[in-house]
Amino acid sequence: MRPILHQMDIPPTWLALHVAVAWGLSLVSPALFGDIGHWAGKLVFALGILLMAVAILTMARARTTVIPRRDPSALVTHGVFAWSRNPIYLADALILTGAVLMLDAVLALPLVASFAWLIQVRFIRDEEARLTLAFGPEFDLWAGRTRRWLGRK
Repeated sequence: MRPILHQMDIPPTWLALHVAVAWGLSLVSPALFGDIGHWAGKLVFALGILLMAVAILTMARARTTVIPRRDPSALVTHGVFAWSRNPIYLADALILTGAVLMLDAVLALPLVASFAWLIQVRFIRDEEARLTLAFGPEFDLWAGRTRRWLGRK
């Protein structure tokens, strides 16, 4: 991959691309959600921003990277990471869902699933391999009790 394209291959770029496609689909999508969807979308969007901020702050306090494809210096398993192994990516999905609701773009709802799949394939699998290499059994224990996206096992 060309260096500039490699630098652009980050989750925020993919999120922006998905939101842009959602906006395009909103131009041809039948109105379904109305005012309720608009306000629910704002709430979900804000929840995503809040979750992302808390996760980034938690990682910063642990002095580890939030940048994909960089080696972690610490395994963060507390706070929001006790409920999701990937709270920042979950936050991205919430932001996209909120945008779809606010745009009243019912045809864009499948983008949330495609975004989650793309993030899992392009980033999460690599990050899990890095965490396994760096933290071995400690990562395995955390992965055994905390789901990739949301919830405890």
